Amino acid sequence: LHLVFGGTVKDPARTDFVDPDNLPIIGLFPNYASALKAWKGASMAQIDHANYKYVIVHLHRLMDPNHPFDNSGRASEPY
Repeated sequence: LHLVFGGTVKDPARTDFVDPDNLPIIGLFPNYASALKAWKGASMAQIDHANYKYVIVHLHRLMDPNHPFDNSGRASEPY
């Protein structure tokens, strides 16, 4: 389970959002591939705004911290 959201950040190298109470939520997605597709679409729509960032939150990792990972840092099983 993955959450995609974004907003204006104070520093493009970080994720300190300027207005965390009003972050646009793109949606919840059942797997990384669909979340990545949504993230890319939202990010490309804001390509000219350097201080606007979208992120993917791996909710399944928060719910199950012992979830196995491979060396790339991604889940070893598709979620």
